[in-house]
Amino acid sequence: MVVVIVEYRIDRRSGVPAFQQIVQQTKQALRLGVLVPGDRLPTAKEVAEVSAVNPNTTLKAYRELEREGLVEPRPGQGTFVRRTLARPSAGTDSPLYGELVAWMSKAAGAGLEQEDVAALVTSAMEKQYAAGNTPAAGASTPGSTTTGSMTTGSTGATTTRSTSE
Repeated sequence: MVVVIVEYRIDRRSGVPAFQQIVQQTKQALRLGVLVPGDRLPTAKEVAEVSAVNPNTTLKAYRELEREGLVEPRPGQGTFVRRTLARPSAGTDSPLYGELVAWMSKAAGAGLEQEDVAALVTSAMEKQYAAGNTPAAGASTPGSTTTGSMTTGSTGATTTRSTSE
């Protein structure tokens, strides 16, 4: 059995509504392959306890994700991932991710702050994608062990996946 623990990070000063932050963070985890079809999202009560948001806020986010066909509610069981947004070359275990981490280390070593790096990345993305240069579509462990942990950004969800027999 695979257990995925998702903790949403809500930034109340961002100006982005909490439900939209939950939607964005869930989509990011889907895009990175951290959440996969069949994974159960935390209940509205669990999110409220960890992130201090009203349960109705989480339910609103889940309804939006359901409307987009990404999740499905199962009465009495919870809300489950229906489909992924991941591409093989976009996961945290891809060579591109490793190159990006190495670049980030160089940027930090050169004295750039997080905001500087974000500005550079945003500028490069806008240049790349505005030019029409879009990319082409592109083991279990005995007992219970953590097999991965990922934070999707400074205000992103923290996700931990573990397996158990």
